Amino acid sequence: MGGLMTDCLQSLADFQFNESEEKELAAYAKAIGHPARVRLLRILAGRVCLGSDLVGQLGLAQSTVSEHLRILREAGLVHAEVKHPKTCFSLRPEAIQRVQQLLADIDGVFTRSS
Repeated sequence: MGGLMTDCLQSLADFQFNESEEKELAAYAKAIGHPARVRLLRILAGRVCLGSDLVGQLGLAQSTVSEHLRILREAGLVHAEVKHPKTCFSLRPEAIQRVQQLLADIDGVFTRSS
């Protein structure tokens, strides 16, 4: 049992932390961390939708959908274009690619260490 603990500690000795990227990924994860927001991202993949259409798709109150969209916008994952009186929402592909890159970096850490 002692050997395993020693191996664990030795394997972290060379590990380089990137606090900035860790915080960035955590912020994205927090924004995505609700099933309704995951569904919104899936709905918006490859299309632009009106806010009213999204309310109908989710079956949630308009105010609840608006709050979820606000969180996704603030995280930079969703773009909103106001065409008064309507708002069109779309994914920000560069943000989605960034999330994928950050997650791939985690996978790379596990792949390198195994």
